Amino acid sequence: MRASRVVGMGDIKLSEDRATTAAGVIRAIAGDGARLRDDQETAVAALCEPNARVLVVQATGWGKSAVYWAATAIRRSEGAGPTLVVSPLLSLMRDQVAAAARAGLRAATLNSSNVDEWSSIESALRSGAIDVLLVSPERLANPGFGRRVLDGLAGQIGLLVIDEAHAVSDWGHDFRPDYRRVSDVLQKLNPQTPVLATTATANARVTEDVARQLGESTLVLRGPLARSSLQLAVVDALSPLDRFAWVVDHLPKLPGSGIVYTLTVSDAQRLAAAIQEVHGPAVPVAAYTGGLEAAERERLEDALRNNELKALVATSALGMGYDKPDLGFVVHVGSPPSPVSYYQQVGRAGRGIDHAVVALLPSDADAGVWDYFATATIPVPEQMNRLLQGLEAYGPDQPATVPSLEAETGLRRGRVELMLKQLAVDGAVERVERGWVRTPVEWTFDAEHYDGIVSVRRREADIMRAYTRGERCLMQLLQESLDDPSAEPCGRCSVCLGLLPDPLSAKPDPETVQAIIRLLRGETHILEPRKMWPGGAFGAKGKIPPGLMAEPGRTIVYADAPEWREVIRSTFTADFEDRAGLDALKAGCVAALSRWRDAWSRRPEVVVTLPAAGYRRLTTEIADHLAEIGRLERAELTVDPSAFTTDLSSAEEAKVWRDGVTIDDLTAQAITGRSVLLVVDASSSQWPITVATAKLREAGAAAVLPLLLHRRP
Repeated sequence: MRASRVVGMGDIKLSEDRATTAAGVIRAIAGDGARLRDDQETAVAALCEPNARVLVVQATGWGKSAVYWAATAIRRSEGAGPTLVVSPLLSLMRDQVAAAARAGLRAATLNSSNVDEWSSIESALRSGAIDVLLVSPERLANPGFGRRVLDGLAGQIGLLVIDEAHAVSDWGHDFRPDYRRVSDVLQKLNPQTPVLATTATANARVTEDVARQLGESTLVLRGPLARSSLQLAVVDALSPLDRFAWVVDHLPKLPGSGIVYTLTVSDAQRLAAAIQEVHGPAVPVAAYTGGLEAAERERLEDALRNNELKALVATSALGMGYDKPDLGFVVHVGSPPSPVSYYQQVGRAGRGIDHAVVALLPSDADAGVWDYFATATIPVPEQMNRLLQGLEAYGPDQPATVPSLEAETGLRRGRVELMLKQLAVDGAVERVERGWVRTPVEWTFDAEHYDGIVSVRRREADIMRAYTRGERCLMQLLQESLDDPSAEPCGRCSVCLGLLPDPLSAKPDPETVQAIIRLLRGETHILEPRKMWPGGAFGAKGKIPPGLMAEPGRTIVYADAPEWREVIRSTFTADFEDRAGLDALKAGCVAALSRWRDAWSRRPEVVVTLPAAGYRRLTTEIADHLAEIGRLERAELTVDPSAFTTDLSSAEEAKVWRDGVTIDDLTAQAITGRSVLLVVDASSSQWPITVATAKLREAGAAAVLPLLLHRRP
């Protein structure tokens, strides 16, 4: 049996009284003369009926929130309980609270930025003084919230709204395990409570999955997804560094204010710094990432909304829910791995204006990021089993905390948090108020399911490759990726026109490129030491003793840094000949040491090499140069070539390096009681550095200062 049916316009109508209430809400939100579209009215009318299940898949800017404000106003006027909106982002919640007020509804949100108000909000909710409560899926999954709020609302919720509902499906581009807790709320609902799910970014498979989760009688309303206000363009043939320069040169010429998206936090911060360095206050910008405090994110969102900034240089943290109707442009420095997520992000632009510019600046360097995202959230059976074993040491009376499990398993904290949420979806663990406990449910790795997810993500990456190559109309391709049957050539994108529209066509100025190189190569990248042993095959687990740890080190080249890309290509080879690249790397190391000196516990006295990736000649040349410049002694570690094995777990890699690194008597004599500068060629895990540091400290080194030439992604 199909889990959904698609309803055409006019299938369901509002009664006269309900239509009057809905019309008043729409005018209050959108102004005099505004009225519900036919499909909006169909959705609102359906939600006024008992046990309704409605899934709305419509383009960004279509007015999905107007549906639940109108439905809420009608249901509250008829004596129903408050509406609960599950929404993924704080920015969306703030916008929705303001929209609700315009509609004459009393709305509130419980989130990390208003903890002091929780008590009064919960009291107002219990007394019936609040019409709408907005919460994040993470808050929904919190046991304390469940006990204080959800249990009190059991059977009384008048309408449940699941916003950005594609995140409920692990086939979607932005699956969030906490969203699966919505199913728990569904089970606690009065069976008569209507449920609305909304999204702009669901293809047929995701739509079917979400509808199935809602129930067999789910009503699906899909509309055309083309956006006539957007002029899409691909600016090709730019190197990663040229892309930065292109943005710096073109940003002042782009219409109005907008968003510049990057694929990584590092790129967002570095590109914002480059724009600020070249243009100063004449072109105000700021970096926006998920790592910012909630209050700072709110301040930056408001600054862009009020046109106090030309642009936010942002990661995908600024995506779902941010509403600025006159956003004039969206530029992507690097292609997202999914056409669905790309459609969602460009949909921020052109909501309330007739024309907005959307430009994608792709590069072959994007493929590595795509590969990472394709598998980053896929469970690793060995890690899952290690985490479950760690949980078995705890019981219902002593739940395990995330920090304790980090120490128990040697897994990174962020990874532990994600894995616990995934295990909770499968029922193998349960979150309680003081931590996590194991359940009797056995966990097994569903290889077929996850292989299917990875396959879907890689097919989506292939679609983005077709997009960047301009194989056909850009808007049509995005619509097709969302299974929009109305997809057709738009007639205005760079493919349809056969050219890049002004002001996108100019190449970056070579002087801008050089200025950015100088700026970015002068940045400081701190290398924080690992603090936990991995356990497992390595044996030791838990905290690394302070006497065996390195001091915070420095990294010269971080990940795929565009300003170093050609240098890395030419010097990280078995037998490099590019002396210019080597000289640039030497100069970068000397500059980094100069900036670092004020943070040393004591000045380095001995330089020791660690060819963690096997580039012995490169590491030796750099170390010899630094020893000569700094008048330092030189010493060597003995490294067994078998230590260069790749594709190992953390515990296995740490064990290989423990067994593969030795310190001879001459080196031990040179480092005893001295501060060691440890020069390392390349690493992504830091286990070679962590293990070598412990051995150096055990052999008598007073301090170890790691200098990593290339921190690999």
